[in-house]
Amino acid sequence: MSKEVQKEQSMILQKEMIEGLFNDLASAKETGKKVCYTFVPGNLSELIRTFDMLPVYPEINALQSAMRKKSAAYIKEAERHAHSEDVCTYVKCDVGMMMKGNIGPTGQTIPEPDILLLSYTGCFTFMKWFETLKREYPNAKVVMIHTPYQENGRITPEMLEYMVEQLKVEVIPQMEAVTGIKFDEEKLKKILALSKEAEDWITKIFDTTKNKPSPIDAYFAGVYYIGPINIGFRGTEEAVEYYKALYSEIQERVRLGLGPITPEGEMKEEKYRLVVEGPPNWTNFREFWKIFYDMGAVIVASSYTKVGGVYDLGWRHDPERPLESLAEYCMNCYTNMNIPQRIDLLSKYIRDYDADGYITNSIKSCNSFSAGQLAMMREIEDRMEVPVGFIESDLVDPRYFSYSNIKNRLESYFQMLEQRKIIHETETV
Repeated sequence: MSKEVQKEQSMILQKEMIEGLFNDLASAKETGKKVCYTFVPGNLSELIRTFDMLPVYPEINALQSAMRKKSAAYIKEAERHAHSEDVCTYVKCDVGMMMKGNIGPTGQTIPEPDILLLSYTGCFTFMKWFETLKREYPNAKVVMIHTPYQENGRITPEMLEYMVEQLKVEVIPQMEAVTGIKFDEEKLKKILALSKEAEDWITKIFDTTKNKPSPIDAYFAGVYYIGPINIGFRGTEEAVEYYKALYSEIQERVRLGLGPITPEGEMKEEKYRLVVEGPPNWTNFREFWKIFYDMGAVIVASSYTKVGGVYDLGWRHDPERPLESLAEYCMNCYTNMNIPQRIDLLSKYIRDYDADGYITNSIKSCNSFSAGQLAMMREIEDRMEVPVGFIESDLVDPRYFSYSNIKNRLESYFQMLEQRKIIHETETV
């Protein structure tokens, strides 16, 4: 008999927040709320909230469906309608869910979009995804803001000006037309001030992994922590209070010298500290996590938890520069960074969080993360002189998660880490 999953209070709070959002979506037509479909990386949730719209994030629907063991049927439904096996499984899961009645993860119907808002940030699939949705929802207004890629590793004044012009000329006027609400810059400024506060708290939370033992797992538990800030609650008092409570909870664990809480209870011993690149697998999330905590491995930093914002480098939303701030946010998300920037960031994590090793989880159907990962891994291995590991899975397609293969690879990797520790301890005696 499997053990009952133990959840931190923060996970319970987040579940309540998400359920509240889906309840609002289920009654949107009755309340007259307009609905905006958009994506997590580079999202304009503050602007969406300024126009009193409700957000829907298709990739969040997909991962939630996967964790509830519903994604396989949705993917097969999409493939029956000629969507290739090579297509991003987030897309196929979302499209399949739509074809089966658009019943969301909480069992309630998700309303059709009034706006399809695409902030293009490093993932070409997003554009094709919304082309597909536009064919299914012909009455929805398509609004796109093109985000320049950080090819040379910096945001130029010309890039910023280009983004702000799009917001003024394309995005805001179309939001006004759809909602019937006039753009209110003062309202946006107040929302951005709350975003900044939430970003301060989430940075402090992930910084606690510098402690030994780390009080949290910054990958498996971290994906819960980034939920509110990424899926429409950024810019709310609710998010600020959530992160304050979470930080207080974590600080108590630091005070008591406790390690992370896993689905099976408190982790007893921290043997290995790791940095992980790439998204997790969602269909077998608990089994995936268990391989790590059974080995005493804690992820002290990860790239995936930065997909909605790399706040630990110091950037914040600025209410005094509202449109410029929104534009900078779009350009600063992890998937819009070039390969050298990603290598520098991951190397910084290994150094700052005193990691013993680095692992890449390469996702079969996610090109925006997987492109360049092998080269990144080799460069990090040479630069940081830490053992590196490579595993493969997928986002939400259970056909591409092999528990035995991943477990065998990770066991070999942890054996290598253990041998390295023994050699290091012998040399220092």
